Amino acid sequence: MSRSATLPSDPTSVRRMRERRGRIAEWIAAAFLCLKGYRILARRYRSKLGEIDLIAVRGRRLAFVEVKRRPTIEEAEAAISFRQAERLARAAEQWVWRHPAYRNHEIGLDVLLLAPGKLPRHRPNALQRA
Repeated sequence: MSRSATLPSDPTSVRRMRERRGRIAEWIAAAFLCLKGYRILARRYRSKLGEIDLIAVRGRRLAFVEVKRRPTIEEAEAAISFRQAERLARAAEQWVWRHPAYRNHEIGLDVLLLAPGKLPRHRPNALQRA
């Protein structure tokens, strides 16, 4: 069965279903990071410069996390674009500027990949600029 066969035909229903799946994926990612010792500071941070799915801190490390859920881990990894990484970096810079207590932390632009039936994969610094 094709992937499109499982989607409702109404565009509004499709959008709601994807929104719900995204929220569930972010909840799983947040729980996974908490198990790794991170504390979640923000979820779905939005600014004019971009959106950050999760902002988490562990010790002196501040992680800005992009969460991707796809049918496979490989597809999730492939779904991250350079443009998306740039938006995340700009939004992260703005967030740090607005929260001076975190300015001296090590900054990480991370990815957390999710696929059904697989353990989440956390890739620290996967989106760092060269």
